Amino acid sequence: MSAPTPGLPASIDETLALLKSASYLADRSLATVLFLSLRLGRPLFLEGEAGVGKTEIAKVLASSLGRKLIRLQCYEGLDVATAVYEWNYPAQMMAIRLSEAAGEHDKDRIEHDVFSERYLIKRPLLQAMEPSVDGPPVLLIDEIDRADEAFEAYLLEILSDFQVTIPEIGAIKAPEPPIVVITSNRTREIHDALKRRCLYHWVGYPDADREMAIVRAKAPRAPERLTGELVAFVQRLRKQDLFKSPGVAETLDWAAALTELDAVALDPAQVSDTLGVLLKYQDDIAKIEGAKAQTLIEETRAELRRLETG
Repeated sequence: MSAPTPGLPASIDETLALLKSASYLADRSLATVLFLSLRLGRPLFLEGEAGVGKTEIAKVLASSLGRKLIRLQCYEGLDVATAVYEWNYPAQMMAIRLSEAAGEHDKDRIEHDVFSERYLIKRPLLQAMEPSVDGPPVLLIDEIDRADEAFEAYLLEILSDFQVTIPEIGAIKAPEPPIVVITSNRTREIHDALKRRCLYHWVGYPDADREMAIVRAKAPRAPERLTGELVAFVQRLRKQDLFKSPGVAETLDWAAALTELDAVALDPAQVSDTLGVLLKYQDDIAKIEGAKAQTLIEETRAELRRLETG
C-alpha cells in the first residue's frame, strides 16, 4: 500500500477509533472497507435499510477529519442544474445590456465574458471539485436510489475522473479527488457500472450488544434497565412481520422519548402510546400495540433474565 495521506487513518484500528471518537460504533467489516476507500481513493457505496446509520458515516468522516461536508440529496427528477451547475441568467443578461450600452458590439467577446466562471452557479457536485486548504471535502450523494437512471449515468464521468464537463468552458477537474460516500436504501437496483466504480458495503441492523453500546453513547440519560429492555424489545420487534422495521435512528428516538417521560422500564401502556416513535406505518402500529406489545415485553424480560442467569 502507498503511504497514508496526512490526516487519514493509517490502519483499520485507527479507522475504528476515528469513528468511535465521534460516537459512531462501527463493526470491523465497515471500518475495513472505509479504510480501504480512504487509502485507495475509491468512492464508498453504502446500501441498507433506512435509519441504520449510512448517512451518519459521511457526517462523522467530515467532522473527524476536519473536512467540509457537501451533501447532494437525491430525488426523482434531479437534474444537472440542481446537482452540478447552472448559469446565472439574470446576471448574464444584465452584463450583456451593460456591454451594449457601453458601446461594445463584439458578440464573441461578450459571449466569452458572460460564459465565464464569474457567472457560474456551482451546485454540490461542482463544489466538491474545488480545492480547499483543509483537504478535499467529503461528498455525500444521499439516497441515489431515489434519483433517475439518467442522472445515475451522468455520475459515471464524475466518479471515474472526478471532473465535470461544461460545454461553454470545458472540463473542470478536481486537483484532489473528494472523499465520496454514496448511500442507497435499495428501493431500486443501482446499475453495475456505478457500483463497479465504488467499494461496496451493506450496512445492516446492529446486534444487541452493539445497539446497546450505541444507545449508551448517544442517549446517556436513559436509565440502565430501560436501555436494556428497549434494545431487547427493538431487536425482537425486527423479527416481526412488519412493513418497515425500526432502524437505529428510531431506537435512539425512542430512548430519548421514554427518558423524557421518566420511564425506568418498559410499560405496556407507555409502549403502545409511543409506538409512533418506532414505527412509521399505521398497519405496523396496529399489529403491535395492545396485547402484542404486552407479549413482546414479557418475552423480552424473560430473555434478559435467562441471559443474566447464564
